[in-house]
Amino acid sequence: MDPDPDIRKTQELNVYELNEGDRNSPAVLKLGKKPELCLGDLVPFTNKLYPDDLKKRVGITAGLYVLIQHVPEKNGDRLEANYSFYFGHCGQLSVEGQYLTYEDTFLAVTGGTGIFEGAYGQVKLRQLVYPTKLFYTFYLKGLASDFPVAFTETPVPRKDVKPAPEAKATEPGATINNFTK
Repeated sequence: MDPDPDIRKTQELNVYELNEGDRNSPAVLKLGKKPELCLGDLVPFTNKLYPDDLKKRVGITAGLYVLIQHVPEKNGDRLEANYSFYFGHCGQLSVEGQYLTYEDTFLAVTGGTGIFEGAYGQVKLRQLVYPTKLFYTFYLKGLASDFPVAFTETPVPRKDVKPAPEAKATEPGATINNFTK
């Protein structure tokens, strides 16, 4: 029997990840003795998520980077990334793979829960302002239904992004239901 064609279609989801300096993130757990990051150093983090219009807070990211290579000629690092995007009542998406701090990167989508159950595909991570402003475009397959409107705005990645004051303050109506703080 042929699978449902809707499950094979690719859906795009766009979100900003912003580090607003209020979550004590990222932390750096040094394993090396040098002052700069060294092979194996750990960087746990958590940041806030907003859709393209920045009018609602939709959740958080949380995860861990492991430094696998410092790339001085590119003024950046190659990290192994393993983290999740938590979207309140909508569910969660997990990603992993190589994260390059000096250029756009594609990571694998390894699964999801809630409306993201059965998800697979990839996500493009764009550095807007390293490390405080990132833009993600998910290319997801395996989903049984379409995304809520909050996630389907036309993407316009830009460096000067700021969430709406109501979204930043998580005022009523400026978050998705049961958003993850």
